[in-house]
Order: sequence, then structure tokens, then C-alpha cells
Amino acid sequence: MKNVEISNLPLLFVFVQTCLAQADFAPSFYDNGPSSNNGNLALFSLSEDTPVGTQIYQLNGTDPEGQEVRYGLSFDPGSKEYFRVDPKSGNITLVETMDREKQDSVDVNISITDGRSKVVERVTIFVTDANDEKPEFQNMPAIIDVLETTESGRSIYKVEAVDRDTGSGGSVTYHLQSPHSSLFAIDINSGVLRIKSGKTLDYEKTKTHFVTVIAKDGGGNLNDKEQFMSSTATLTVNVIDAQDTPPFFIGTPYFGYVYEISVPGSKIFTVSAEDGDVGNPNPVSYSFEEGDDGVFGINKTSGCISLLVAPIHLKREIFNIKVRATEISPEAKDLDYGVTTVVIRVVDLNNNPPTFYGENGPQNMFELTMYEHPPEGEILRGLKITVNDSDKGANAKFNLRLIGPGRMLRAVPQTVLNEAQVTILVEDSAAMDYEKHHFLTYKLLAVEIDTPERFSATAHIVIHLLDTNDNAPKFSSDYYIARIPENSPGGSNVVSVTALDPDSGPWGEVKYSIYGSGAEMFLIQPTSGIIYTQPWASLDAEVRSKYNFYVKAEDAEGKYSLAEVFVTVLDLNDHPPAFNNNFLEKTMVIGAPVKIEAVDDDAEIPNNVIEYAIMKAEPDNNIFDIDADTGEIKLKSYIKSMAIIQNITKKTDCSWSLVVQARDRGQPSFSTTAVVKIDITEAIKSRFVSYFLGLRKRPGAVFGICLTLVTFAVCLTIAISTAMYWKSVKKTRVQPQGKIRKIARRPVP
Repeated sequence: MKNVEISNLPLLFVFVQTCLAQADFAPSFYDNGPSSNNGNLALFSLSEDTPVGTQIYQLNGTDPEGQEVRYGLSFDPGSKEYFRVDPKSGNITLVETMDREKQDSVDVNISITDGRSKVVERVTIFVTDANDEKPEFQNMPAIIDVLETTESGRSIYKVEAVDRDTGSGGSVTYHLQSPHSSLFAIDINSGVLRIKSGKTLDYEKTKTHFVTVIAKDGGGNLNDKEQFMSSTATLTVNVIDAQDTPPFFIGTPYFGYVYEISVPGSKIFTVSAEDGDVGNPNPVSYSFEEGDDGVFGINKTSGCISLLVAPIHLKREIFNIKVRATEISPEAKDLDYGVTTVVIRVVDLNNNPPTFYGENGPQNMFELTMYEHPPEGEILRGLKITVNDSDKGANAKFNLRLIGPGRMLRAVPQTVLNEAQVTILVEDSAAMDYEKHHFLTYKLLAVEIDTPERFSATAHIVIHLLDTNDNAPKFSSDYYIARIPENSPGGSNVVSVTALDPDSGPWGEVKYSIYGSGAEMFLIQPTSGIIYTQPWASLDAEVRSKYNFYVKAEDAEGKYSLAEVFVTVLDLNDHPPAFNNNFLEKTMVIGAPVKIEAVDDDAEIPNNVIEYAIMKAEPDNNIFDIDADTGEIKLKSYIKSMAIIQNITKKTDCSWSLVVQARDRGQPSFSTTAVVKIDITEAIKSRFVSYFLGLRKRPGAVFGICLTLVTFAVCLTIAISTAMYWKSVKKTRVQPQGKIRKIARRPVP
């Protein structure tokens, strides 16, 4: 029996293996706990402010047989589809905006399949709150009525606001905008609105208050930022009037007038008062308290004040009457009252105009003679003017005004009541100028101020000015520029200067003189201002071309002014060009120019501008060019070597003689010539041969070169001898001891 069982074991293993091979196990999700974003969405939550398009999760699972798995995601029919999943990677993306206040959780069916078996799980995703909701008022805006006598500190309304967010973002506090905080206060947590402690409402000042309330949340995160949100609403507070204010007069202060033509019973003035409690006013009764003296009466109902006696009997000019306005209750009882003052003035008729007076009575023409430019503020004492108005009170009040050229004079006082002495003051001394005005004419006006007739009077004032020496002579220009040719004869006219003095008589006569470092060559005619050269003067532009000096214009009292004179001596072409030597020797290297130079002693262009030209050349006239401006002489461009020159001249000697002309550009033009001897050498010898050729004419340089060569040879001999001496000394030195012993051991031959 044992043998049979043992022999059947392999068959059993084969059967079990075959069954296992044919079995298909379903795939499954990983479950990595609530804090993982990689698994099966179990206990996953998502903030409502997550942006659309964000990858929020990754589904992850496995198949026991190792088959590739695919992921799926679905919602209940009719539900909003917030997510989308990638079948291969399992990445879940948010595709719709979430709002926790509308839906705080989302049910999702997730699936995983290996192609044969499919596993579906239902999970719930919780939507967490973000601070995205403002507080919402539940009972605002609103309108309430509050009696003005409501005591201080009493509550008048309770504001309610709700924030649908959770946590601190859903908590609400209440605040008032600053303009209302002086009269009202609100409890920050409960929203109870009160009249502020120590404050009261006043219907007569403000009938309606508009109170703006701010509801703020406690703040929270929104899009990864700390966010505080608030809302505002307005509470309209209507103040209800109470009987707590006395009557008040309208249009105060009050002024009335009694004229001399008024008769008893004439209406003088009407006062008007209203109950201060304008919301529910009571009628008002009028009466006098004091000050009427039995002269005036008042209507109790209308407040009209009338005259009781004729003005001719009035001995006072002003009456100050106290008028009372009393509030009458519906029961005809006197309540609170108010008092004001009515000022009634007794007014005279305006039947007299202002009048000007002189020393002998009424006068409207005043004259005065004085010197020009009196001190500012000085009183014109020669004018004795009085002005008078015979009326009384306001009818005798008038203004004084001075009308004339400029603002030279001023009249004081400017306002007169009844009568005043008129004073004329100097205000602008500089403008009172004899040279501008020989006499000044003014009008002095007196015009009533507050009368309907506006009576006026006019006085004429004529002031004759006398001249003083207040001006210095003044030149027509601050400087004069003159030009005179050189070599002009002595006594030549240079320039004429002019100065004027506007003063009269001897003060206006001008005398001229000159001085300064440049004035010695010139003289001036004292009365005409014409400047000449000295009779002995000889002007030379090459010696001095510029002169400047001062000319002085002076009046009889020594007042003067100065001007500067600039004289330019014009150059004439009176110098010919000149070479340093009429015979010049030059050595020319082929390809390099030689230069000659002449000098013209004239002072100005073009007289001192020189042009150069070759007049003659021997033995040949066609191998040289000269620069007309610089004086550079060079071979013509086709001459490149000595061979070409020798071929042209048929000579081995390369020495030329040139006649060169220097001509200036003046009018007329002058010229000078010089002979230039030129030796031509090859360019390769330019540095040595030409130099030594030039030494033939410089014996001093030859001696210096020879001395230098001899000195160099002596120094070189001494240096060589010294070196040889020290070398021989080194060889004859005593050898070291070790070497001596070594030599001693050598065998003797």
C-alpha cells in the first residue's frame, strides 16, 4: 500500500500545478493609509480652492499574476464629475471647481482590472474648507427710529451676519467705520449697536445718521495665502424729535432804522422766531424785555416792531431792545423762550455833500512848488486842505481818493467821518522827476460810502517841480570800438563818443576826458567828445595793435560816468618776406623733401601769409616741385634713383642751384628771392653718408666726433688690460693644501 501511495505523488503535484496554472486571481489596490496620495483614495480629502487641472492623487495596485493593470473612475448617475483618471498611470486630475459650501464630500467609484477580472471600490473624498466666503448680513441694510432722548449707552439694534466658512474663517466680528465711531459703538462679538457712552442724539443737529457696519471673518488660507474677508452694510438711524429746544430767532443780528421823516405807526422792523423742536413745533409769541423806552411797540403774533412817537422827540441815536420769543403749548401755557437784541438807529437825512476848504474858506484848487525827489514819507506841508460833511452818522461818512499820474502821492486819512485835515504824503520819490514831469496834476475825490445818493466833491491839486542835479551824464554805449590804419598821421580822427545829461542849465553840460594805460597815444576834445591821435603819435601794428582806455563824461558838479574805448591798429602790408640767408645749402635724399622758410613781419593775415615758388633751377629746370604753402622742395614723382637724374643731366655731379621766391598775399604784394644749393644723394646713404657729407661744413662737429672716438679707444684699452691683469693674478695664487700633497706623491721621472 505504501508503494502505491508513493508512486502516485508525482501525479498529484502535476494536477495541483495544472489547476493553479488555470486559476485567474483578481487585481487589488494598495492601501497605504490616510496620509498617502498613492493607493486607493481611502480617507483622502481635498481643499475646495484646489485649481482645476491639478493632479491630486495616483491610484496604485497590482495583479497577482503580474498582468498589466488599468484604472477607472466613475460617478453616480446625475452626479457632477469632478475628476478624471489616466487608465495607465492612475493619475487623477481635478477637472471641475469644488465648493465645500455646496458639497462637502464626493462619492467616487474607482476600479482596477487586469483585462479579465475587475475590482470596483466606492470611496468618499472629503472637501475641506478654504476661506472663500464673505460674511453675509442677515438683517442689514435696515432703517430704525430712535428717540433723541434715548439715554447714553443704550442698545438700539443687533446686527447679525453669517459666514458659511468653517473654523476661524467662519467666525464673525463687527466694527464701525471711523466717521460713526464718535457717536455709536458696536459690540465686536455680539453685533449689538449702542449709543456711545457720554453721547446723545440731537434731532436739531442731525435728523438722520447712516451707520456703516463692517463684518470681518477670522481669516484663513485661500490659494496658500492668509485671507481675511469682510462685508459692509448700512443702518439708517432716524432721530425722532422731542420737545426739548427753546424757540430761536431767524436772520439775526437784527438792525432797524428810524428816519426823520417817519411818523407814529410806521413799521420799523419785523423779527421772526421758530420753535427749536422743528419735528413738532409750537406757536411763538413776541414781547419786549427791555430797551424800548415806550418809543416802540411789537405785535405779539407777527413780531412787527413799529414806532409809537414822532422822531423829532427822540433824544437817543441808538436803541438796543431785548425781544423775547415764548413757546405756547396747545393748552395756551407759556413754555420755554429765547431772547435776541434788535438795534434800532435813528438816522439823519443825507442832504449835505462833502466840501473841501482852504485857509480862507471853501476851495477846489490847490497849488504847490517844490523840488523834485523829496524824501519818501514826507508831508507836503504847503497844502492846507480840510474836508467836511455837515450830515450826521452814516451820511457823513465818506472815502478820500487821490487820482493822478502813477502812485507818487497818497492822501490820508482814507476814510473820514464828518471832518478831517487832509495830509498828502510822498510815496514814490523816484517817480517825481523834473526830467519827466515839470508839473503834476491830481484830483482829490471825496465820495460818500453807504448813502444811496453817494454825494461827492473834487479838489484839483497842481504841483510844480523844480530841477536838481540828480543825473550823471550817460554815454550812448558802455564801450566804443574804433579802427585806424597804421602809419596814420598824428592828429587823425579815431572815434566820437557821446554822453547826455538830462539835467537843466550847467548841470546838463558835459565835459570829456580820457585816462588809462592805453590813453597816452590819444587825446579828446573836451566838449565834442571826438578822440584824435596825438600829433606826435606813430602807430605801428607790428609794435602794438590793440589799445584800450577809459573816457569820462562829467557835469559841473562832478557827477560822471565811464565808457571803455577799444582801438585796433589795422595792419598795412609794409614788410616783404625775408629768408634767414639769401644763400642756402641743403642735402636732399631721394624720396625725402627739404624745406626752406621765410618770415614776414607784418601783423595780420593776409599780409604775413607767404607763398613759395621756384623761379629757376640749374642745370635742369624740370626735376623739382615746391609746396606753395609750406616751402617743402621735393623731386618730381617719376625720379626714383640717381641713375634717372644722371640720365637727365648727363652729369655725374648731382648738385643743383635753385632760385626760390617768397611772396606775401598783401595788397600790394612784396616778394624776396634766395639761392638754394641742393646736393642729392641716394636714400641708402641717408643716415651715414649724408651726415658725413654735411660734416664738411661743420668743423666743430668733426672735432667732437674725433675726440669721442679717441676717448672710447682709450677706455676700451684700459678695460682689456685690467681684465688680463686680474686673470694672471688668479692663475698665480697659492693652491689649496690637499692639492699640494697630491702633487708631491707623483713619481719623479
